Amino acid sequence: MKLVSYRLDGQNLLGLYINQKIYNVADAGKLLGKKGSLTMKELLDGEEKSMNETREIEAKIKDGKIDMPSFLWSELKIVSPVPEPTSCRDGYAFRQHVAAARRNRKVDMIEEFDEYPIFYFTNHNALQGPGDVWCMPDHFRQLDFELEAAVVIGKRGKNIRAAQADQYIAGYTIMNDFSARLLQMEEMKLNLGPAKGKDFSTAIGPYLVTPDELQSFLTKPKEDHTGERYNLTMKCHVNGIQVSEGNMAQMDWTFAEIIERCAYGVDIIPGDVIGSGTVGTGCFLELNGTGKLNDPNYPVQWLQEGDVIEMTIDGLGCLSNTIRKEEDKFSILDLKKKAKHAH
Repeated sequence: MKLVSYRLDGQNLLGLYINQKIYNVADAGKLLGKKGSLTMKELLDGEEKSMNETREIEAKIKDGKIDMPSFLWSELKIVSPVPEPTSCRDGYAFRQHVAAARRNRKVDMIEEFDEYPIFYFTNHNALQGPGDVWCMPDHFRQLDFELEAAVVIGKRGKNIRAAQADQYIAGYTIMNDFSARLLQMEEMKLNLGPAKGKDFSTAIGPYLVTPDELQSFLTKPKEDHTGERYNLTMKCHVNGIQVSEGNMAQMDWTFAEIIERCAYGVDIIPGDVIGSGTVGTGCFLELNGTGKLNDPNYPVQWLQEGDVIEMTIDGLGCLSNTIRKEEDKFSILDLKKKAKHAH
């Protein structure tokens, strides 16, 4: 299934995206004598029971057994497929990206990358879908995209082993982890974060794709790894120009292994969003660093007001966002106190 959330009459409603049309799940359910999930939250909270019911509804629509109105994508305000995420974590699954970023900073590859998967928490209240991304002045000081995939948890669990972890995934989507690099680098000098460099916007979408839709793309995990991995091409275009290309099959750590770590000693719950981390070549920070390493005159690029960022992943659609500038001129970087040196 392809599950989409859209805003209508002040509510975030759940739709099924079938043959380029969107059908309201709750309305379709009523016509079948079923409740039908009104929202993505209701669907995820209902775990397998609600998911199976929604699958039945989808089958009836596809078979032409339900006569009901539908919407075109362009007729609706599409929002994040998970409008009320319970949390948002972002992983670090692609060795190629980590190694390139460290090489560009002239530091050795960190051995611990190959020992265990890591993640950080970001601001789940700033998760958004396609559309405008509003930025403050400090965000424009080295504003970056990050090309990623993400999973959404559909079943509560704790102390899950990687071998079973894929069963907890409700679906997959595209993630753009927007990054204000100057803010990020400033605060991480203090060995804490990232926080303000990341917390203003993370985009996911355009819809949530259930794992059964991706079975033809399945590939084996890398040696000594556990979990499902998919051969899905990932691309990013900025203003129509391709700037990045990778593949989900290049993930070293699988989502199952990341989930195993996330769920250690703590519940993961329906609505948790977990990103893969950036694919190799998947951000300007890496591309600029590699370019400068090979050519001192390489023209560095960052996102600017008005830029349109389109991310595509095979099977997961296209996530499009446009950079907008807030009217407010306030800068937190200008508030930095001068260091007091002892005499």
